[in-house]
Amino acid sequence: MPGTKVLVVDDDLNIQRVLVFALKQEGYDVIVASDGAAGVEMARDAQPDLILMDVAMPKLDGYAATQQIRAAEQGRRVPIIMLTAEADVGQRVKGLRAGADDDIVKPFHPLELMARIKALLARGGTATGSADETPTLGRLGLFYPAKGGVGNTTIAINTAIALSRELKRKTALIDANLQFGDLRVFLDLGLDTASMVNAVSETDLDADLLRKLMVRHRSGMDLLLAPPSPESADIVVERQRLAPAVVTNILALARRIYDFTLVDMSQAIDDFNLQLFDESDVIFVVMTADLSCLKNVRLVLETMDSLGYEKSKVQLVLNRSNAYTGINVSNAESALGRKIDYQIINEYRAAISALNSGEPFMSSRPEQPLGKSVLAFATALEKDAIAAASAPPDR
Repeated sequence: MPGTKVLVVDDDLNIQRVLVFALKQEGYDVIVASDGAAGVEMARDAQPDLILMDVAMPKLDGYAATQQIRAAEQGRRVPIIMLTAEADVGQRVKGLRAGADDDIVKPFHPLELMARIKALLARGGTATGSADETPTLGRLGLFYPAKGGVGNTTIAINTAIALSRELKRKTALIDANLQFGDLRVFLDLGLDTASMVNAVSETDLDADLLRKLMVRHRSGMDLLLAPPSPESADIVVERQRLAPAVVTNILALARRIYDFTLVDMSQAIDDFNLQLFDESDVIFVVMTADLSCLKNVRLVLETMDSLGYEKSKVQLVLNRSNAYTGINVSNAESALGRKIDYQIINEYRAAISALNSGEPFMSSRPEQPLGKSVLAFATALEKDAIAAASAPPDR
């Protein structure tokens, strides 16, 4: 990319040499600063298109240098990638708070670094303190399992991918199964990524920082992951108990950023989930057509009714609708005394194979019957969201 100027700020001569060589091989113009203070001056005077900023440096560390660069910016915001020495989420969040756009752990492969550089440059510089604020549908939908094993997470993941990849909607998926969330496993993600713990721990969380805490999946959707361990889930629960407004703020920011914010929930009905119920536009109760699940669905519907939710807020999603269980859709509706709102067909082998491979079927085989079924569901959700957004406000 001739003419694109990259500023390398690092006090290690060996790292400087590696970076300069790799960047020039790709056609970038490269300038170098050997400490944080010099990096701040060079960022001001040379106006680079991107900065690679080491964390540990003399005179001024990478965090302070980044803060000073951001404070001095007027108009264009230069992308900054932090070069960190260890895969520590705390370090990463500290860098994001300072104003970095991304980070990479040393030693790194040059191909990975180049991919990150190109991705940031492709977004282009933005005005300081302002990201894309185009109006969104701002729809918040929950996926709540009537019992374990109904495919709640599978439907949540693939619906999010369908909305993002097929319908081109800005979509976020939040893993609210705090102790045993499965998104990391099903989407083949590591434990060193930011999570809900980081989001609830931020006292001044804004839209820009929330974006940086989200993990971008290759399908285009963004993810806010569950805590990396069961014990760290207690941090989220305690924070929510002491300051429920923290969760309210996260969800409000997500509504501002995304057309759809989908939440994969656990089966518990506790204070955390009750707040999610209250905040949401729609609750999708995922079920299958078997006796034990129908019993649970009845209890869930009774609970939702006792909480005062309108019937239209709670919608039933029948998964594996064409599986032979001895109870057809009509029987299930009769037993529940209400209509089933959506149906997803049964293609168990394709679904389980996709989960075990870490590649959801909406990414790998969207043209198959199961993918088409989920796309039809996502299309219906989009239609409902557009109708809700265009409806006049209640007086």
